[in-house]
Amino acid sequence: MKNEFEMSLCGKLNYFLGLQVQQRSDGLYISQTKYANDLVKKFGLDAATAVRNPMGTSSKLDVDLTGISVDQTLYRSMIGSLLYLTASRPDISFSVGVCARYQANPKESHLKAVKRIIRYVSGTSNYGVVYTFDSNVEIAGYTHSDWAGNVDDRRSTSGGCFFVGNNLVSWHSKKQNCVSLSTAEAEYIAAGSCCTQMLWMKQMLNDYGFPQGKLSIFCDNTSAINISKNPVQHSRTKHIDIRYHFIRDLVDANILELEFIPTENQLADLFTKPLDNLRFESLRKSIGVCSTV
Repeated sequence: MKNEFEMSLCGKLNYFLGLQVQQRSDGLYISQTKYANDLVKKFGLDAATAVRNPMGTSSKLDVDLTGISVDQTLYRSMIGSLLYLTASRPDISFSVGVCARYQANPKESHLKAVKRIIRYVSGTSNYGVVYTFDSNVEIAGYTHSDWAGNVDDRRSTSGGCFFVGNNLVSWHSKKQNCVSLSTAEAEYIAAGSCCTQMLWMKQMLNDYGFPQGKLSIFCDNTSAINISKNPVQHSRTKHIDIRYHFIRDLVDANILELEFIPTENQLADLFTKPLDNLRFESLRKSIGVCSTV
């Protein structure tokens, strides 16, 4: 882009995405500080007390049929503003995604949860993602799920984050479209979503002249890993939709491998459920979200 448009990379990112890009000796720092501050002021929470995480561990949102309804336009405006902020703030992806499920009929409990996210943004408005120059071009992914985490329909939430070297380049937090009967099934389905993203990244890097070897996806569930390696476990897997079983073909073809990682090192945990302050801040730092000042 620099050669084509005679503009710096920082300038192009600012122009197209509204991101603030700081180039330093050790890397690039991408943030939306001005947008975050404007967002907090827009919804009148600039004087509110900041919090250390966007969603408390005791928070279990549901449809709240007996709750008091709130202004849908205001609620949707808050959600839309926060969704745009996730371009540089993966640490709020899960909490914003959960609150976005209730836009059809928001209640006071949902509005309170959204305001907590904005209070968190208020205290971390200068945070963004850092991309270091000291890295390689090998890709790796982390996959995790929160089994039956949704109170309303008991569906699980899939989370994943993807790195080129030690730099976070993609992430997702999404409710699964079916009910899982076990943690192994939920983790296996989450791994399937992770595989499709990894294959796309591999093909894209190949097109750019950076061929990849065997892909590594890190999972903390040994049962899901065993299912990917052993097609004989029929009693455990016969109820799982066949479209997820392409993982086995990829493993057999030596294209990728599910590798075990201890739960305390599972970075995708940040995208599946609310976490306590210490755990949240530790994972936030590990994925490369930090202060840009």
